[in-house]
Amino acid sequence: MTGAGDSPMVIKLGGSHALSPHLQDWLDAVSGCAGKVVIVPGGGPFADTVRIAQEKMGFDDRAAHRMALLAMEQYACALASLDTKLTLADSLAAIRRTLAQRRVPVWCPVRMTLRAKDVPCSWEVTSDSLAAWLSGRIGARRMLLVKQVTMSTDPVRIDDLVTRAIVDKAFPAMLGDLEAFIAGPGDFAATAAAIRRGRPAGIRIARQ
Repeated sequence: MTGAGDSPMVIKLGGSHALSPHLQDWLDAVSGCAGKVVIVPGGGPFADTVRIAQEKMGFDDRAAHRMALLAMEQYACALASLDTKLTLADSLAAIRRTLAQRRVPVWCPVRMTLRAKDVPCSWEVTSDSLAAWLSGRIGARRMLLVKQVTMSTDPVRIDDLVTRAIVDKAFPAMLGDLEAFIAGPGDFAATAAAIRRGRPAGIRIARQ
């Protein structure tokens, strides 16, 4: 899809970075890898608002799921406004076109996921699992989760990430055979350097 024979890397940029001092550092790093990466935005403060509203209003998980997807799109809009190389993309065709233009697609998930029968309407499916799901759709070989955590071991076990609520419960099943890695808040320069060299970035997520 990149036009150079290499599959793109999906980078899930956690919503916790929305108000982080490292947000622009990550956007600069990703922008420098234009044509090689696809950003999946988290929900961040926008999704937190949905959670709070559901507790107070009592609407069901189907409504909350759609609202959380819209929260991801709100974050996507914010990110795309902060760097001229970032472009909103809501379909496979738009992602392909943006990569071919040597730009960075920022995925807007509503259009694709609401039509997907294999994406449950549940809080157990967050942007982590959706990033894995999208990776399968675009033929990515690797995905990277950018989190506000620092891992002390390499590799890190996927079940430990689930237990610590660093990833959602659906993530292991959604991941399938895809290679996955995780990076901390200050890993932006190392991540960009690895991607430009075609190497894995971050700490590997092990299934066993």
